[in-house]
Amino acid sequence: MLQVHLDSTVRTVFGKGPMRQLRMREITPANLYSGGGEPISLQLDTAKLYKNLLFIHGRNAVVTLQVEGDSAGERHVIVQEIQKEPVSGHLVHVDFLEIDLQKSAKFKVPIEYVGTAKGVDLGGELHVLKETIQLKGCPLDVPDVIQVDITPLEQGGAGLTYGDLPIPANVEMLEKSNVTCVVVQ
Repeated sequence: MLQVHLDSTVRTVFGKGPMRQLRMREITPANLYSGGGEPISLQLDTAKLYKNLLFIHGRNAVVTLQVEGDSAGERHVIVQEIQKEPVSGHLVHVDFLEIDLQKSAKFKVPIEYVGTAKGVDLGGELHVLKETIQLKGCPLDVPDVIQVDITPLEQGGAGLTYGDLPIPANVEMLEKSNVTCVVVQ
């Protein structure tokens, strides 16, 4: 799984006017939620935050959040919600959710098909039926993407199933192993 580092500080101002002033100074307000505890109000540099959010967009990532002014200091979080200005696309607010790196969780991981199938070279048509897989495991054990080589697939063959995908040993697959992911017809 991807890992990203972000620096933040505890936010002490609240309300509509102060939030606008923060955004004008290129600072994005954020909240950190941690399993039923009191949320922590944060502020982050907009340019660095936007760059990192673009890097992890659509992927599973653990964000190491360095919180200046907090007794815990460094926290491991995932991005829970991103609020953007509808017209301009500027960041308005970000919510983070603290996670335990030792506890298993469910993640949806994309499947990347690599190569050109033999059946396609012979005039067949590749049909991708599944583009993601549901996995359960510790956040750092779950891969960012599952790559599978489709070169040996022939026309009219059985195709590849979830059971054929290379899943790490310490990660559990939550899908039925006999479901077809890709086939050449």
